[in-house]
Amino acid sequence: MPIRISSELPAFKTLENENIFVMANERAEHQDIRPLKVIILNIMPKKIETESQLLRLLSNTPIQVDIDLLHVTSHISKNTSFNHLSSFYKTFDEIKDSRYDGMIITGAPVELLEYEQVDYWDEICEIMKWSTTHVFSTLHICWAAQAGLYYHFGIPKYTLEHKMFGIFPHIAEVDNCQLLRGFDDVFLVPHSRNTEVRREDIQKVPQLEILTSSPISGVHIVANKNGRQYFITGHSEYDRITIANEYFRDIDKGIDIQIPYNYFPDDDPNKTPVFSWRCTANLMFTNWLNYCVYQLTPFNLDELDLRNWNWQAGV
Repeated sequence: MPIRISSELPAFKTLENENIFVMANERAEHQDIRPLKVIILNIMPKKIETESQLLRLLSNTPIQVDIDLLHVTSHISKNTSFNHLSSFYKTFDEIKDSRYDGMIITGAPVELLEYEQVDYWDEICEIMKWSTTHVFSTLHICWAAQAGLYYHFGIPKYTLEHKMFGIFPHIAEVDNCQLLRGFDDVFLVPHSRNTEVRREDIQKVPQLEILTSSPISGVHIVANKNGRQYFITGHSEYDRITIANEYFRDIDKGIDIQIPYNYFPDDDPNKTPVFSWRCTANLMFTNWLNYCVYQLTPFNLDELDLRNWNWQAGV
């Protein structure tokens, strides 16, 4: 089954050209099923690019998914037109009384700022608090993972000496994890960040569990043991050329940036990068939708009461 989005959204045509099954709202309304409701809080600068990346991964499932896009109102986007935001995005005031099966909060290029210095920090905190009572399962990606760990559990971030930039090998640290079902023993994930969270801080919080990590890039996926929050420090959603675009952008700005690790063949920026993380990315998002959301969320979202949720009992 497809994802359900507006046929006017730029990502609709992009995915349709890739033979990815997307369904316009008009057609989906005639299907007698209860689709999953997923909301994406997109705080990346290039919102249209991020929309396509995430929607491509969410479409790889037999479950129909209704997508809402959310943006913050306390920050004016410089890279996305007001017309696009007003046409396809909702504000928090418009959705705060709604409930969702799943939520994705994207990264943002603000990691070198203290959290409280980010101009939309208060709004992000309000949304993250809301997600604990109105969303069944939430994925936090890159900066949002660090921000979520800080907001919910007080875990600090640390500035790296050099940017963690490239494609890194990872391993699972737990057995029989639904989010990781089908993963290879070693799998690759892109990272692009200047800060990190550390294992020793996470291990002090009894509610948290480290699911995956890399001997090079460190902690990767952290889960709340209640099964409802995942904090992912990498960028599995990245396209083949996303890191290349970031690298050449920084070079053009005169920034002293290292060649992305394990990305360009022979470390030659003139060669086309190998897309080596696509299968893992598709599998992770499919597992999340199926095992972490669809199998557990109530059929009637009005019955979603998470105040006394017992993960072990499934009620």
